[in-house]
Parts: sequence; C-alpha cells; structure tokens
Amino acid sequence: MTAAAFPGPGRHTIYTGQATNWPFVLVSAAVAVPLPILGNGSYTVPVVFIAVVVLVNVLTAASIRTSAGPNGVSVRFGLLGWPRRTYRLDRIDRAEVIDLPPLHVAWGFWWTPSRTCYTVRSGPTLRLALRNGRTVTVTVPDPHAAVAALRDATA
Repeated sequence: MTAAAFPGPGRHTIYTGQATNWPFVLVSAAVAVPLPILGNGSYTVPVVFIAVVVLVNVLTAASIRTSAGPNGVSVRFGLLGWPRRTYRLDRIDRAEVIDLPPLHVAWGFWWTPSRTCYTVRSGPTLRLALRNGRTVTVTVPDPHAAVAALRDATA
C-alpha cells in the first residue's frame, strides 16, 4: 500500500492498496473437499469442480486492488484484475471511512439497485457516496489514506 504526494503545483496524492483474504480461500476449499464423498463412486467430477472453485476464488475473489486519486477510485479483483470498475472523481459526492461489521461483509462482489460492495474482510472500510445516490463499499488496507487522496484531488 502506498500513498505518495509529489511536491509542486498540479500534483496530487495517489493511494494504492491491496486487501487479501487468504483464509476465505482456504475455508472455501475446505468446504468443497467433502464433495467427492457425495459422488456415486466417481471422484473425477467432484475433484475437478473443487479445483475450479478454488482457482476461481484465487483468480477473482481473494483480493482487491484499489487506487484512489485525481482519476477517482479504481477497483480490481484478484490476480487477473477482473472484475474491475472505475468511479470517476466527478461521480463521487463524498468518501468516508466506516467500520464494517463481520456480518455485513459481502465476501467478494455484490450488487443491488442501491449499493455495490467490493469487500473481502471486516473492519475499517472505504465507503463512497455517488452523486446518483448509490453507495460503494470497498475493502482497502488504509481507508483513511484513500479518503485523504480523494480529498486532496478535489481540493
């Protein structure tokens, strides 16, 4: 995670960070391991299914990379950076830090008509209120630095 401020006129602070939840991947694999027992003597299909589930979790849902600054907030998932989304600075009404309780964690990407969640853990989290009324919640390692970078970009 970095937050760099470059001196001089027209320069802005840029925040980058990555939040990873490896225990989530391990738990999802552990839950999937008993599936071959449910097979009808053929273990090939359940084992391939387990491998695919764990691979998809590692590639897409295990971590979130976020950058915040004069271009807004950019969110990328997993090792491949997909799914990805950018919220331009002119679409963001305000940015704040909230404390996300464990029961409210979406564990990955969740979308509803009024909110979008990119979360992999509980605790301090970045919340964006967009000008269209939507809220966006993003897990970042240092949400205070992300908010500071966005405030610096709008100043």
